[in-house]
Amino acid sequence: MATPIGNLEDISSRAARTLRAAAWIAAEDTRSSRPLLQSLGIGHARCLALHAHNEESQAERVLDRIRGGESVALITDAGTPGISDPGALLVAAAHAAGIIVVPVPGASASTTLLSAAGLPGGRYFFEGFLPTRTRLRQERLQALAASGQAFMLFEAPHRIETLAAELLQALEAEREVVVGRELTKRFEQIVRMPLAALPEWLQADANHCRGEFALLVFAPPVQPESDEAADAAPSVLGLKAMQVLSETMPPRQAAKLAARISGDKADRLYQSTLRDK
Repeated sequence: MATPIGNLEDISSRAARTLRAAAWIAAEDTRSSRPLLQSLGIGHARCLALHAHNEESQAERVLDRIRGGESVALITDAGTPGISDPGALLVAAAHAAGIIVVPVPGASASTTLLSAAGLPGGRYFFEGFLPTRTRLRQERLQALAASGQAFMLFEAPHRIETLAAELLQALEAEREVVVGRELTKRFEQIVRMPLAALPEWLQADANHCRGEFALLVFAPPVQPESDEAADAAPSVLGLKAMQVLSETMPPRQAAKLAARISGDKADRLYQSTLRDK
């Protein structure tokens, strides 16, 4: 189940009720979860640790408790389990064992930032944390650049300036980026800027490099079509498709479909039909 990513008031009434009712709470770090659980009047003794280093070995013990009739609520330090956090192995094991998995949705840094970013269409690829090794980071950034789509990254404060330099090296400087720092917390910042301005923004104030980061990197801007490209004659494939399709449908409709087939401009294909008459 999801837990607040900073502001404890973001816990849902359903999540609070579920946590109070659970026989056990599997927590990524029982110390980090203590303030939330104490605010809900839940004792620490009902917690067991399930984190990245013991999830594989601990999963079967958790499932045994469930088979024995006890309920277990899975939480991480903040946000939603399985999203750049532990939990996926346990959930997969539960499915394999035929145990019902019930999601309790709530806070997530990715959707929190997305809702405040103004991303046209709202479509993006979630990457999360990049690998820590330089070569693997470069390979992932190259793949993200080649995809041509918007993407979401998480980063720790001690690597944020390095990430800014890596993004500028791998991507178009005119891309936009929305930086979410300390989301939902007291010193929250959400700033939108060209990617080229990110290193300078980080260096402008020491506080800009503190806290946990989520970054939404926009797709590259659409380049205006040159006059030469706009005036290009339709391709042979487009003209042939137009010829065949015009036999069974109106010219405008045929032009739209022929354009999808050939990649030509629908208006150019339509105009070619008028010239042929």
